[in-house]
Amino acid sequence: MLFFVPSLPKVFALKELRQITVIGLGLLGGSVALSAQSVSRTVRVVGFAHRGGTRAKAAKLLAATDVADDLSGSVVGSDIVILATPIYTFEKIFNDIRDSLKAGAIVTDVGSTKILPHRWAAKQLPKSVYYVGSHPIAGSEQRGVEFARDDLFEQANCILTATKSTNQRAVRILKDFWSQMGCRVKLMNPAEHDKVFAKVSHLPHLTAAALLNANDNDQLKYAGKGFMDTSRVASGPSNIWVDILLANAGNCIRGIDRFKKELDKLKKAIKAGDSAKLQKLLGRARDRRAKLVKDKLKKRELV
Repeated sequence: MLFFVPSLPKVFALKELRQITVIGLGLLGGSVALSAQSVSRTVRVVGFAHRGGTRAKAAKLLAATDVADDLSGSVVGSDIVILATPIYTFEKIFNDIRDSLKAGAIVTDVGSTKILPHRWAAKQLPKSVYYVGSHPIAGSEQRGVEFARDDLFEQANCILTATKSTNQRAVRILKDFWSQMGCRVKLMNPAEHDKVFAKVSHLPHLTAAALLNANDNDQLKYAGKGFMDTSRVASGPSNIWVDILLANAGNCIRGIDRFKKELDKLKKAIKAGDSAKLQKLLGRARDRRAKLVKDKLKKRELV
């Protein structure tokens, strides 16, 4: 089930934060750090990256107010800690920072799958710390802190994930946090999130990858704008996508099976020379996309 976080009495403002820590300073992590600084000039934004080169680049670009070279030290005193690293690093990071987090701190992330992070957080984080999943639907195929932008989250959807045991005040705080950075915030449970995004995010990446791998380099020389548009998402960093796909394997496999069935329908119609069936399948897709575009424009999710 997907629904907007309801309006609630104001309990938090970004300007009230004293410190935010962003772990991972790539495109998303760097953009979170920049956006937080643009919304509040008083908040201390601590950035951490494992690679020294990334830390040096982030410091030069002023991506954070402070760039730390020690993971556990970077979270000391933070009100909100945001993980912007590959999914399968989360469990170790939770364990590494657990003793440095203050009571009442909120830990979140910007990952594309949520069942495993919730499970790891429940196992590794102390009871005095609150985990809520975050998934801002923003970014591009580019990577690196040099591509970070303080307006990346403007008009973007951001999904918060919570379970029955999730602290509701932490959910409200993160709702305000992402809203003040320009996001439309919606709430889902982790299982529903992973099911939905396997279809609308992870399957498109798999499809784009398969499309490119189904052509050889000589054929690709003739690719036009349609092919470039269709295959764009395959430019995403492979190491990040390996983690996403494996962390959501069951839903991705079911998505592939459903997609193959649709391809088989097209294949069967073409093989039989069944123009009526082919037109019906293509027309259904055209109509669905037209409705999707109309809805997105109405919600001002397309510019």
